Amino acid sequence: MRSDPTFWILARASGLTAYALLTATVLIGLTAKARVVKPAAAVGVHRFVALLALGMLGLHGLSLLLDRTVHLGPAALVVPGLSPYRPAAVALGVVALELAALLVLSFPLRRRIGITAWRRLHRLAYVAFVAATVHGLAAGTDAARPWVFALYLSSVAAVTFATAARALSPSIQARERST
Repeated sequence: MRSDPTFWILARASGLTAYALLTATVLIGLTAKARVVKPAAAVGVHRFVALLALGMLGLHGLSLLLDRTVHLGPAALVVPGLSPYRPAAVALGVVALELAALLVLSFPLRRRIGITAWRRLHRLAYVAFVAATVHGLAAGTDAARPWVFALYLSSVAAVTFATAARALSPSIQARERST
């Protein structure tokens, strides 16, 4: 008797969707100060997309728990290195999830912790993005598919470009120093 692949398919789809949403969140955060759209609107969209990414990460984890292909216990979703399947690569996914959750939780604490500390904390978004990228490439069973590899490659290229553009933009640098 064959096992039902529903949760395995859902885990793969939700993982890739979470990665796309994480990429969008990072890009929105990088471009929010560029004043392409009103800053308040950009912040609202940034928060919303970040929450969607977290929800999709939750679905990814739940699907892996319910799937019978990879036998993961609940602790493996929150403690890096406990996964029997590609432990290092999955550990990076756990770290990315925890950093993403920390960053989302920091939104309402922005004024309380101070804008400077909040911005420094948000630099961890790069760590989360890199960890998620390596996790997907090393643990994802679809990473070798051309369209999935293109997703990772284009995401890294877009984040790299947006980071460089933000770092080289004198007007954005001046605004960041003044706030």
